[in-house]
Amino acid sequence: MNLTRHKIRELAFQTLFAIEANSATDKEMFFYALTKMNEDEEIPQYFNVIVDGVLEHKSELDSLISKHLSSGWSIQRIAKTDLIVLRIAFFEAKYVENVPANVAINEALEITKKYSDDRSRKFVNGVLANIVSNV
Repeated sequence: MNLTRHKIRELAFQTLFAIEANSATDKEMFFYALTKMNEDEEIPQYFNVIVDGVLEHKSELDSLISKHLSSGWSIQRIAKTDLIVLRIAFFEAKYVENVPANVAINEALEITKKYSDDRSRKFVNGVLANIVSNV
C-alpha cells in the first residue's frame, strides 16, 4: 500500500492518541488494524519516525508547547487531540530536516480540521503561529 505523507501523519496521530489513552497499545498492530494491511506488508518508515520521535521527545515537546501557551493555560488543560497534533507539528518542525515548518503547521491544521472542532483549529493555529521563528 502506497501512503501519502499526509495519510501517514494521520495514522501517526491516531496511533499516538491510542497510546496516550493506553500505553500498552502496540503501534505496529494498531497500524495494521487501522490500514487493514497484511502484517507482511512493510510499515512506512515515516510512520515510525513520527510515532517513535514524538514518544522519545514527549517531555521536550511539551515544554516547547508550554512556552507558546497563553497565561492560565497548561499542558493538562489542552484537549488530547490538540496536544497530540501540536506534538507532531513541533516534532516535525524541530527534528525532521526535510519538513519545512510551514508544512508541519499546515498538516497540523488539516488534521485538526478533521478530528476536532473550529475552536480547536483556532487554538492550534494560535499556538503554532510562532513556530517558524521559535523552533
